[in-house]
Amino acid sequence: MLKNKPSKALKVILSVFLLTTIPLVISSFTSVHNDSLSKLTKPSNQPIFKNVVYKGNDDIYTNNPLAENEFYNPILQGCYPDPAITKKGDDYYMVCSSFAMFPGVPIFHSKDLVNWSQIGHVLDRPSQLDVSKVGISHGVYAPGITYNPNNDTFYMITTVVYGAGNMVVKTKDPMKGWSEPYKLSFSGIDPSIFFDDDGKAYVVHNDAPNEGKELYSGHRVIKVWEYDLEKDDVIPGTDKIIVNGGVNINEKPIWIEAPHLYKKDGFYYLMCAEGGTGGWHSEVIFKSDKPTGPFVPAPSNPILTQRYFEKDRQNKVDWAGHADLVQFDGDQYYGVFLAVRPNEENRVNTGRETFMLPVDWSGEFPVFENGLVPMKPKLKLPEGVLNKTGSKEFFPNGNFTFQEDFTSDKLDYRWIGIRGPREAFISKVKEGLKIKPFDVNIKERKPTSTLFHRQQHNSFTFSTTLSYRPKSEEDLAGVVALQNEGSNYVFGVTKKGNNFYIVLQKNKWPGRQGDVISEVIASSKIELDDDIKLEISANGDKYEFKYAVGNTELKKLGTTVSGDILSTDIAGGFTGCLLGLYATSANDIQPK
Repeated sequence: MLKNKPSKALKVILSVFLLTTIPLVISSFTSVHNDSLSKLTKPSNQPIFKNVVYKGNDDIYTNNPLAENEFYNPILQGCYPDPAITKKGDDYYMVCSSFAMFPGVPIFHSKDLVNWSQIGHVLDRPSQLDVSKVGISHGVYAPGITYNPNNDTFYMITTVVYGAGNMVVKTKDPMKGWSEPYKLSFSGIDPSIFFDDDGKAYVVHNDAPNEGKELYSGHRVIKVWEYDLEKDDVIPGTDKIIVNGGVNINEKPIWIEAPHLYKKDGFYYLMCAEGGTGGWHSEVIFKSDKPTGPFVPAPSNPILTQRYFEKDRQNKVDWAGHADLVQFDGDQYYGVFLAVRPNEENRVNTGRETFMLPVDWSGEFPVFENGLVPMKPKLKLPEGVLNKTGSKEFFPNGNFTFQEDFTSDKLDYRWIGIRGPREAFISKVKEGLKIKPFDVNIKERKPTSTLFHRQQHNSFTFSTTLSYRPKSEEDLAGVVALQNEGSNYVFGVTKKGNNFYIVLQKNKWPGRQGDVISEVIASSKIELDDDIKLEISANGDKYEFKYAVGNTELKKLGTTVSGDILSTDIAGGFTGCLLGLYATSANDIQPK
């Protein structure tokens, strides 16, 4: 104890000194400490993707500029296969297959068939669609969309393979969302609904032959059912086979599928794909005086195909088929269909895309104009239509740049997840888009914490700026180029010991199935004291992976690699290459 206590005046002086000086010291220390700390901890363990730039640069568009009265074909580039189309008044609506992508069934709107806007997805809720455990090329197959003028209702009918099976959803307005699904009581795939003038409805679809009646591999049939509009299901006992095998069963045609019914001048027309969705793909047409047949094939089948031409032709378009027709203006018709644009190795990385051609129906049967000659990259605009593709409100085609900084209130519809909702792992933050890593690897058949954008060109760059600091070797964030869970490249940042690494891994299925064979192609230790830029680029089959920390120059990691495993030719399946923003807490990549 002090013997001499401080005077009252001294106590006051000391108190004032402490109250004014210590906060200044603490404030100064805290400011310096926080500045240092912010530099050290700027990246987060939950990765933040600050921006994305996708840029397409295909020679075919550079070498074929548009005139004022032209537009490019395909109208939807990248993996937008199996198109179906309908109209109400002068509003056109088009849907495509989505397989294991979520949300499911992208839907587009147009007033003129040239300028399209994506208005969302038909199946945008988990209550409508469960693809959580399916392979990437299972799930939603070949949706059909039809407007019924008798009750002013739109119907979207589809098959969820290894899921809900055949189902239908409805709406009065496609701009305002769709109903919960109605389960349909039949097997097979590729259903489509037709509404007749008398108010009756019919469903046509692909199915297997009756038991014991299969004649060869790929033998399929087309069935028709009457449809109950009150119960939203087919009427039991009304099913009937209306096409057996295809145009000529004696030639053993394979995979008659994707049927659509139309009515013109009192007759019924059944249009189907035939030959399988590959090099022998085609579109064929039949005619009847009743919707239930019998149907007689046109003498001029096929009415659309690219199968007869030189394999090494320039600007090759192939696999054309799986079509749907719509009346445009007066007696003018157009058809949408899938086709592919292979790269220089004759492999398909961009997937099956949506093309369009005018259709001549001045005779008894419709024929796709220039659908039986090698297709060109440009079409003439319909009379009175202006090409606005690529402007703010319309989907782009040709060569274009898509820039995303994640500042919009609504995520662009081009961004998709796999097997589950994007909202389960993404959140918008001030700096960009944060991804919450799942404890799931990209090689697993489960929902992954990956946000995908389709590869839409054979030559492109896809880049992002990433803020991230992994805590352990199980943490990784970066980008992926993916054809399926067993065929992909992973390019990202992880940790080993106390060091950070940039890594590139190739994952490949042997023979399209089995255990995935993983190979670390390259890795490099990095100082992760700033944001890192990651870039995937391709020039046809040649893919490169580059990175840059902070403001440094981009460096290539490893050597140029082949995109063969990103093609359907090697990997199999029905999708195209997807480019993704990826994060996981189940990383298995060990840097070299």
